[in-house]
Amino acid sequence: MLMRKKKSMSLAAFGLVGALLFSGCSNNESTSGNEANDSKETFKVGISQYVTHPSLDAATEGFKKALKDEGLKVEFDEQNANADQSNVQNIANNFAGDGVDLIFANATPSAQAAFNATKDIPIVFTSVTDAVGAQLVKSMEEPGGNVTGTIDNHPEAIPNTVKFISENFPDKTIGTVYNAGEQNSVAQVDTIKKSIKELGLKELETATVSTSAEVKQAAESLIGKADIIYIITDNTVVSALESVIQVAQDNKLPLFVGELDSVERGGFAAYGFDYEDIGYEAGLLAAQILRGEKKPSELPVQYPQNLKLVINKKAAEKMNVELKEEWKDQAEFIE
Repeated sequence: MLMRKKKSMSLAAFGLVGALLFSGCSNNESTSGNEANDSKETFKVGISQYVTHPSLDAATEGFKKALKDEGLKVEFDEQNANADQSNVQNIANNFAGDGVDLIFANATPSAQAAFNATKDIPIVFTSVTDAVGAQLVKSMEEPGGNVTGTIDNHPEAIPNTVKFISENFPDKTIGTVYNAGEQNSVAQVDTIKKSIKELGLKELETATVSTSAEVKQAAESLIGKADIIYIITDNTVVSALESVIQVAQDNKLPLFVGELDSVERGGFAAYGFDYEDIGYEAGLLAAQILRGEKKPSELPVQYPQNLKLVINKKAAEKMNVELKEEWKDQAEFIE
């Protein structure tokens, strides 16, 4: 009887020890998991956006969404320069001084300011039209240095727009308003002029501005000179697009634009893409850099992936544009 009792007690003790061991392992695994989550590195990313308008806003949201989807813990320091060049450089200098892990520069002036502020901190840009011309990268394929990103210049967007105008509005003169101080705008205007020359159209009429407050007057200066207004992805002008839309409606001038967001705001038509997409692609580039998988110099600059023609039916009516049946096969219509 005594031997059986000892055996029974031994089995009970073994069971108790096993239970405690199992409990200990379980608690350790749980603690380990929490520690893994708590110890996950948090990156600090400075966001420098040149000005507020729907396209740039969408690009910023796309960038942030990509980093979230990639599972990175990121603390964002968002700054908007409100189209003030001194603010742009101050923002970049502050990010460099703070030693952020990465700078996201939304629009050419913000990217150039970041480039001037640091050669060490990785910079990922978007909403830049001509990254090589802006001297941000050595080439699209091999950026070099600490900068890469996504551009908002699909190579076929402007030529397709000018071709559509030549085919559907023959013998009409195109006019544009742009900020001659924005390198991306100068590059686009040069492309318009080249496309116009190739198609044998009348010379481009231009009006330049330096601030958004000048946009309405500049648009009005085209009345009597231009039959069609074409607003490219110029940050200064797009931030005041409603004034151009009003001029176009009042004078029954078809208003072509460079962004799908601008079509939704009241432009007649655009060959464009979603800015959230190029922001998202920039975010994917940033994720590779932050994880240490790639350096900016190893990541080619990317073009927009999708281009489509979108026509605003209500805008067409207000600008006295008759919708053609054949456009149904070419374009996506919005109300």
